[in-house]
Amino acid sequence: MVKTPRGNPKRAWQRMLSGRRLDLLDPSPFDIEIEDIARGLARVARWNGQTSGDHAFSVAEHSVIVEELFFKLNPEASKAERLTALLHDAAEYVVGDMISPFKNALGLDYRAFENRLEEAIHIRFGLPAQIPARLKKSIKLCDIYCAWLEATQIAGFSVEEAKQFFKTPPLDIRIEINPKSVVEAEEMFLTRFAALSV
Repeated sequence: MVKTPRGNPKRAWQRMLSGRRLDLLDPSPFDIEIEDIARGLARVARWNGQTSGDHAFSVAEHSVIVEELFFKLNPEASKAERLTALLHDAAEYVVGDMISPFKNALGLDYRAFENRLEEAIHIRFGLPAQIPARLKKSIKLCDIYCAWLEATQIAGFSVEEAKQFFKTPPLDIRIEINPKSVVEAEEMFLTRFAALSV
């Protein structure tokens, strides 16, 4: 238990709208609900909100696009693998979408914290706690392709600048990034989850 300087216990859990109390230090799969994840991700902005358009581009939308890219590049993928791609940033429903430079500055402790939450999420939805290395690498590639699409379409990067930081997707991949309202983003994420959970 974490204590304040006066010795009082600090609250290390978050109440979700579902009524669940998720212990951030020891997350239980029993306290994870997909509706909480969808709601949280639909309200977390990618690029710290520094994007064009009437709405922020949410992690929920990003997750749906990464799963779409993953399936385009891996048409033989199972529903479980596609669900893993959809949930690749699910931990951000609690911790937010910290930009990579800040994660790197925080170091290993932050990543270990995020990994514990990710493992609980995977277990909750019947996926392996640890993602196989090959699958993780394939999903990460799609994540990077999606970042390039976002960077060049809504985050103000020129194509040349984006090439310095992200991997350019194959020429036949054309996805339009169109930031949606939080309600639409939440619904899109839940619809995709339902299709992959059957």
